[in-house]
Amino acid sequence: MDSAPRAEASPASRRHGRFWLGLLGIVISLAFLYWALRGVRPAELLADLEGANVWLYLTSVVLATLTFPTRAVRWRIILASGDAHVPYAPVWHATAIGFMATNLLPARAGELARAYAASRLVPIPLARSIGSIAVERVFDGLIIVLLLAFAIGAYHSAGATAVRGTTITGIAAWSGGFFILVLGFLFFLVHAPRRALAALAAVVRRVLPAAAADFVVRMTRSFIEGLTILRSPLDFTKVVALSFAVWLINAAAFYAGFLAFHIGPLPLTSPLLLQGIVAVGVAIPSSPGFIGVFEGTAVFALGLYGVARTPAASMALGTHIGWFIPITLIGLWRLARSGLSLRDITNGEAAA
Repeated sequence: MDSAPRAEASPASRRHGRFWLGLLGIVISLAFLYWALRGVRPAELLADLEGANVWLYLTSVVLATLTFPTRAVRWRIILASGDAHVPYAPVWHATAIGFMATNLLPARAGELARAYAASRLVPIPLARSIGSIAVERVFDGLIIVLLLAFAIGAYHSAGATAVRGTTITGIAAWSGGFFILVLGFLFFLVHAPRRALAALAAVVRRVLPAAAADFVVRMTRSFIEGLTILRSPLDFTKVVALSFAVWLINAAAFYAGFLAFHIGPLPLTSPLLLQGIVAVGVAIPSSPGFIGVFEGTAVFALGLYGVARTPAASMALGTHIGWFIPITLIGLWRLARSGLSLRDITNGEAAA
């Protein structure tokens, strides 16, 4: 008899939690934005924005926007693993809708909104769509760590700088080892899924309520199903190659932004370091579109190369605006054409 009240309270509890998470994100974003713009004179900022090279700026925007259809190609391969065919077009539409939602909705709603859109447009089960996005994030994290390790090693090519007795190149080597270790663990999950799920279920059912434990196990099962690409050498190679492509194109967009705002010349590895630091920053709660966190982490990363705060802030703010607009407009257009609405995907991701 007591199950009904809990069932009714659950949606309200989720909305309450999302409200506070969204509010926390806004506060964190404002703090980062204040730090990024501290000491920057508005007149100098506007002068830098007006003085940017238009063609290099547009090149940066185009490259950043190209990462999204590249992500859709990769996501289609993950979704199609084990099935005959998953069409590209609806996967691309769901991708655009999801990243638009990330830019406009609070509390990191975009990822679940993307999963919900895919479940309606492809269509595929929602749990499988969520699991496939989790697989994407694992590959993104691994590639970012690997590229960041390479950038750190190149930044201190002599390897003499040490942190608590460990050289910078040693840290880079450990990062590469971490990549291999995680990949090995993923292979274990694919080839021993029952053992992995049984071990996970035994742990979570001891520490979580039954409903929450079942949800974790269900999502983990969907995640493991998404990892079936590891059983296909061709699909696995494609996903790794496309993951590198996404982040190398993104790095090229950053470098074009450096040039557009007359920053440099910086090492060719500098955008790898910058995007790694930015990726860590945007992982924390923030406002829609990572406003403030993007600027703060980018200013910090450029400061490592001796770039002054004003040009660094101008570059970060200018590129962020340019990168924000195209995918947001594309996503809104695809949302209107899909027959869905912002309310649909918001309710759908809340239900997820």
